[in-house]
Amino acid sequence: DDLFDRLNAQIMNKHLNELMEGLTAKVFRTYNASWTLQQQLDLLTTEDDSVAEKILSYNRANRAVAILCNHQRSVPKGHAKSMEKLKEKIETKREAIRDAERQCKDAQREAKHGSVKEKMIADKKKKLLQRMKDQLIKLEIQETDRDENKTIALGTSKLNYLDPRISVAWCKKYDVPIEKIYNKTQRDKFRWAIDMAGPDYRF
Repeated sequence: DDLFDRLNAQIMNKHLNELMEGLTAKVFRTYNASWTLQQQLDLLTTEDDSVAEKILSYNRANRAVAILCNHQRSVPKGHAKSMEKLKEKIETKREAIRDAERQCKDAQREAKHGSVKEKMIADKKKKLLQRMKDQLIKLEIQETDRDENKTIALGTSKLNYLDPRISVAWCKKYDVPIEKIYNKTQRDKFRWAIDMAGPDYRF
C-alpha cells in the first residue's frame, strides 16, 4: 500500500503552485541537485591539480548529484572492452616511459662532458619523458573516471537538473576549458550562463 495513497504529482504540483507561481516538485529537485554540486565542487577541487584531475573532481561532484537524483543506468555493453583497450594503452605508455627513462639517463651521461649539441639532445629527451609521464597520468585518470561512472548517467543531471552557472563559474575559477565540460550544442544551449557567470558566482 502507498503511504500517501491520495497524493500524486499533479495534486502536489497544483498545491505548490498555489504557494508560489511556477513552483513544482522538479524545482525542489533542481535546487537540491545544484546545491549538492556546489558543495561537492568546493569539497573536491584543488587549485594545484592538473586540468585532468580537476575534471575527475568535477565528474565526482556530478556523480554525487546523479546518485541523489537516482540517475542510474546499466553498465554499457562495450564497457569491459573499452576498459581493456585503455589498460593496454596504459601498459604501452608505461613501457615507453621505461624506455625513455633509459634513453634520458644515457643522454644525460653523454651530455655531462659532451658538446652543446649533446646537452640539447639530453634536454629534449628529458622534456619528452615529462610529456609522456603527463600523458600516462591523463590515461590513468581516464581509467578511474570511466570505471567510477559506468553505472551512473552523468548527462541527465548535468543537462536537466543543474544550474549551468555553477559549472561555468567553476571552469572560469579553476582555468578549465568550458569545452571539457560542455560540448558545442550544450555551450549554445547554456550561452546565457557562459556570458553571465563569472569565476566568483556561487549558487
